[in-house]
Amino acid sequence: MENIENDERAERAVLVNIDTGEYDVDSSFDELSELAETAGAEVVAVMSQKRDTPNAATFVGRGRLEELRVYCADNDIDLLIFDSELTPSQQRNIEELTDVRVIDRTTLILDIFAAHARSGEGKLQVEIAQLKYTLPRLGGKGVQLSRLGGGIGTRGPGETKLETDKRHIRRRIKKLEDELEALKKRRSLMRERRVKDRVTTAAIVGYTNAGKSTLMNALTNADVLAEDKLFVTLDPTARALTLPSGRKIMLIDTVGLIRRLPHHLVEAFLSTLEEAAAADVILNVCDASSDECAEHLRVTDEILTELECTDKPIISVMNKCDLVKDAADIPAVGKSVMISALNGYGLQKLLDMIESVLPPTRREAEFLFPYSLSSAVAELHRDGAVSIEEYREEGVYLKAVADISFIDRYKNCLIPK
Repeated sequence: MENIENDERAERAVLVNIDTGEYDVDSSFDELSELAETAGAEVVAVMSQKRDTPNAATFVGRGRLEELRVYCADNDIDLLIFDSELTPSQQRNIEELTDVRVIDRTTLILDIFAAHARSGEGKLQVEIAQLKYTLPRLGGKGVQLSRLGGGIGTRGPGETKLETDKRHIRRRIKKLEDELEALKKRRSLMRERRVKDRVTTAAIVGYTNAGKSTLMNALTNADVLAEDKLFVTLDPTARALTLPSGRKIMLIDTVGLIRRLPHHLVEAFLSTLEEAAAADVILNVCDASSDECAEHLRVTDEILTELECTDKPIISVMNKCDLVKDAADIPAVGKSVMISALNGYGLQKLLDMIESVLPPTRREAEFLFPYSLSSAVAELHRDGAVSIEEYREEGVYLKAVADISFIDRYKNCLIPK
């Protein structure tokens, strides 16, 4: 899949941030650079400034902003991407002083989401999040609102919707939220049906670009798009997976996570993450070869805690272990397994571990069925493992390993141990 481009050439971008000591700026810049390239930009330079707090009017200092203006003019820069969320006034002031279009981290992520959303639900989520984010930023944009398809940060609902007044946008948001609620109810009913039918589910979660889609393909031949880019998979994908015992479960891939994902974006795309909350087991996939491996695990753990998922089995799947020189460098977190989704190493061990943490679905029991329930006897022979069968005066006695749902259904026929 090629980078997304609106123009014949990629937009030339400069990445900007301030270093307040709250997080590793270099690592954050690396991530922002990946995001920018995924969106189709060419990162020409990065600029950072040490400050205790952002400048209320221009985010960076006026002197550094003047340097940035000169650099942009001399190097034909199309776009400034700030690695933090800007206020509407900061964005306007920076654009006026540099004469270069400005977007922030949130806008960039939303743009990538807009490009990768495929399902009706995903597209609704993108449009709602974009409109909510854009609403307070409408004032003072003036002629900018007439720029249709003006590059990165303009995809999704389209500028034509932003040319209307705020009242119309609020009505649009309400309509979209109603549509999304209907889709969520449908998804909830599907989950309830899976529970009723005793369908066991495993959700793949983790930092974006950790190899979740590659793992999904390796385990289920799902043919899910897998590329070395961030957020290539946005909509959840579900496929059947057969475990070594023959037990079938549903494997669900979810949207990737990143550090400093704005909270309202987590809320906007909660439905794909809700699959993790409803799953019987969670596979936390992490790139073991990354220097940020421990940090990525921490980010995912925070999101899972927010979704109240920590009470269910979580397996740390350390992917790309074939690229690690010393296995001792791989952090060990709870139940973990080393794999390479690309070459198949460790996949059998992963399947065994999934089976070991799942609640049992079958157990041994003894039944005495009246002869009028011959259909139950036939069902047990078909779906269970009968070890003893005797025809007695009061009915048919069977000792068998049966599905728990079958045992519950015919509990009146059980012989107490």
